[in-house]
Amino acid sequence: MSPKKPNGMSTTPCEQCPLRSLKYFRDFSSQELDFVSRFKTGELSVEPGAIVLMEGSHSAHLYTILEGWGFRYKTLEDGRRQILNYLMPGDLVGLQGTVMGEMQHSVEALSPVTLCVFERGRLNSLFADHPSLAYDITWIAASEERMLDDHLLSIGRRTAVERAAYLLVFLYNKAVRVGLLDKNGAIPVTQQHVADTLGLSIVHTNKTLRKLADRELIRWTDKGCIVLDDAALAQTAGWDPDFRNSRPFI
Repeated sequence: MSPKKPNGMSTTPCEQCPLRSLKYFRDFSSQELDFVSRFKTGELSVEPGAIVLMEGSHSAHLYTILEGWGFRYKTLEDGRRQILNYLMPGDLVGLQGTVMGEMQHSVEALSPVTLCVFERGRLNSLFADHPSLAYDITWIAASEERMLDDHLLSIGRRTAVERAAYLLVFLYNKAVRVGLLDKNGAIPVTQQHVADTLGLSIVHTNKTLRKLADRELIRWTDKGCIVLDDAALAQTAGWDPDFRNSRPFI
């Protein structure tokens, strides 16, 4: 089956960006906001399952997630998939293709997603004229590298229960901070998504998640996973979330 394609265009003024009111993100100066307003060319709305960027593709655009959930992944020739990371509001999409020439992974929408669209060809002017924003992009790339380090540590050294606890509490904490989840909201993943992230079979994943549910740390519903005790999940995973600093976005 051929992948679904992104569709639908709209525009929201950067001055009215809903992310700017969240404490999780640093504020823009008036000069930075003016540049980003001109750098942005529109918005793209995609449905769940839509392929935003395909591995091996060349894109003329960069994107920032404005609303919704997505994920990055790579596939083997036989179709086996490894989910690398999950995307939420404020995350930058497509930078790798800008630097490397083509995308080394694919990006898929997990829920309805709205993306801010930027022309890749104008990125040089950002680096030339707005060093603070250029630093922000470097920070975002370094932060992504740090998260991938943590995810690799989890897959390589944590037990199955610890891996699952880490993944779910990581997603929960980030989603709450960017306004995607309230205390009773569900993380919109299937058990297959979890299996493809943790490198486990679907049977092993089901048994592992059942153990967390039996401890009353999570509850699984048809909408996804509801976290009941994020502190206990973090303790199970041996993970200490970092809430010290606000982060940039473009």
